[in-house]
Amino acid sequence: MYKLVVEGGCRLFGEVEISGAKNSVLPIMCASLLTDDDVVLYNVPDLEDIRVMRSLLERLGKEVFFSNGTMVIKTKTDEPYEAPYEIVKKIRASIAVLGPLLAKRKRARVSFPGGCSIGPRPVDLHIKGMRILGASVKVEHGYIVAETDGLTGGLVNMLGINGTSVVATENVMMAATLASGTTVIDNAAMEPEVVDLANFLIKCGAKIKGHGTNTIIVDGVKKLKGCEYTVISDRIEAGTYILAGMMTKGEIILKNCNPMHLVEPINVFRQMGAIIEIINSSSILVKGIEKYEPVNVTTLPYPLFPTDLQAQLMAVLTKARGISIITEKVFQNRFAHAAEMNRMGADITIENSSAIIRGVEKLYSTTVMASDLRGGAGLIIALLGAEGKGELLRLYHVDRGYEKIEEKLSKLGAKVNREKSELI
Repeated sequence: MYKLVVEGGCRLFGEVEISGAKNSVLPIMCASLLTDDDVVLYNVPDLEDIRVMRSLLERLGKEVFFSNGTMVIKTKTDEPYEAPYEIVKKIRASIAVLGPLLAKRKRARVSFPGGCSIGPRPVDLHIKGMRILGASVKVEHGYIVAETDGLTGGLVNMLGINGTSVVATENVMMAATLASGTTVIDNAAMEPEVVDLANFLIKCGAKIKGHGTNTIIVDGVKKLKGCEYTVISDRIEAGTYILAGMMTKGEIILKNCNPMHLVEPINVFRQMGAIIEIINSSSILVKGIEKYEPVNVTTLPYPLFPTDLQAQLMAVLTKARGISIITEKVFQNRFAHAAEMNRMGADITIENSSAIIRGVEKLYSTTVMASDLRGGAGLIIALLGAEGKGELLRLYHVDRGYEKIEEKLSKLGAKVNREKSELI
C-alpha cells in the first residue's frame, strides 16, 4: 500500500497533459465483447480500474495487450459468460458486461458490483432493461443470472428512484445493438462518456442516433465488426487539475482536454473568481487568485455540475471568503472527505444532503485518509493548499482514476512523494 506525502504552499505552474477518460474506456472495453474481431483503443490511461477490467475481459475469453496508451483486444474464445465476484467486487463498471454478454453470447452470470463506498447504487435499471429486451433475468446467490434466445428491441425508460443511470444506459444501448428491431431509451444519460461509447459502437457498425440527448434510438444489426478508436479525454481529471491550480493560486495550461465537456464547472469556477481562458478546442488556461468568492452548487447529471468534482470543489471552498453550500443530489454518503478536511482546520457542517462550508483563513496539514476516489482527490487539493507537510493514506483509491498523479503534480511544481504505507 502507498500514501502520498504532500508539502503544502507550492504554487502550481506549467502544463499538464490530461489522460483518456476512465469512464469511457471501461464501457468501451466491455463493448469489445460484442464482436469477435480485433479492437484497438488509443488514449487509454494506465489505471487500476483499467487493469481490473482487463482481467475481467481475459476471464471472459479475450486477450488484452496494453502498452503506452494503446490497448489491443483480441478474441481467444467466446464461450465464457461469468463475471465472478472476486473481480467484479473491485469496480462497479464491471456490470457493463451484462448487456454485451447477453446480446452476443445469449447468457450472462454477473456478480453484483463493487466500487467506492459512496451510497447505494442499485442495479434495478440494468435488470429492468434486459427484461424489456426479452431476457429472462433472476438474482441468485449474489449474481445476476440472465439468458435469452435472442434480444428484441423495446421501449426502455432509464428513470429510476435515483434519477437516470449512466452505466444502465450504456448497458441497454450495448445490448440493443444486436437485438432484433428498434430500441428506444428514454431518460437516457447524456454524459460525454455515453456519447463516446455510442460513437465507438457506431464505428463498429451499430446503428445509433440521439446519443447526447435524453432519447437514444438503436436499430439492431446482426453483427458488429472491430475497429480502431481514440477515447475522449477525462473531464473529471481536467476539472481536478483546474481546482488544484485554483487552490494554489497557480497558473496551469491543461492540454488534451475538451472545454465543452466542462461548461458548467467552468461557469462555477469563474463565478468564484478564477481566471479561466479557453485557448482552443483542446486546451484550457487557469489562473488562481488570492481569495475566492463563496458559491452554492448542486450536483446533478450532465450537463450540470458533476458529483465527481464535488469533493475537489469543497477543498477550494474551505478557504473562500464566506459561506458556501454544496448539495449532493446524485449519491448518498458522499461527504466522508468533509470530516477529514475539518481535521485540517476547515469548517464544514453536513446537514442531510448538503454541506455548509464556512471559509477559513488557513488549512493545516496532517494525516488524512481517502475513503473513495474523488474524496481522495479532494483531500490532495486540500493538502496542496495547507500549511506544512501532510499525507494522504489509502492512495489506492486515487490510483483508480488518476494516472501518475504524483508525477503530473511534481512537473507542475508540487512537492509530493509516493511512499510505502503500512495501513491497509
